[in-house]
Amino acid sequence: MAYSVSMLSWAILENRAAFDQSGQLSYLVENIKWAVDYLIKCHTGPTEYYYQVGDGGLDHSWWGPCEVMPMKRPSYKVTAQSPGSTVVGEAAAALAAASLVFDSIDAEYAKKCLDHAKSLYNFADTTKSDTGYTAAGDFYKSWSGFWDELSWAGCWLYLASKDPNY
Repeated sequence: MAYSVSMLSWAILENRAAFDQSGQLSYLVENIKWAVDYLIKCHTGPTEYYYQVGDGGLDHSWWGPCEVMPMKRPSYKVTAQSPGSTVVGEAAAALAAASLVFDSIDAEYAKKCLDHAKSLYNFADTTKSDTGYTAAGDFYKSWSGFWDELSWAGCWLYLASKDPNY
């Protein structure tokens, strides 16, 4: 979801006029906001981020609508003691990219996105570990490790904040 937010935000930043001309800009912005609201809700503290809801094995074996899943839906989080720099870095990138989209639409919301992005980046950069990112590993594995997500987030944070430390 975070990667999709980054890509959709980037598309708007590069092609806003085309999306506006085609009448699709408002729909794209609504979709980004829906996902960003969820990512923000997952960031419940400076070093706490919920990265998955549901058991991947059970979820992928269910052949029915998600609205009536009969199994338990546990949630999984990363913390300072059990970190996940890959997933947290990707979320930071998404929120920083989205902040650029919302900067001209809703400055207060853009700031909220950027504040969360900075906090998540600090969490990912401070821990530099994926030892707590275990529940999603069989389905969403980062084969290259967390360095590319930290770099990706740093690029978006620099563009959004103009802070050369990123």
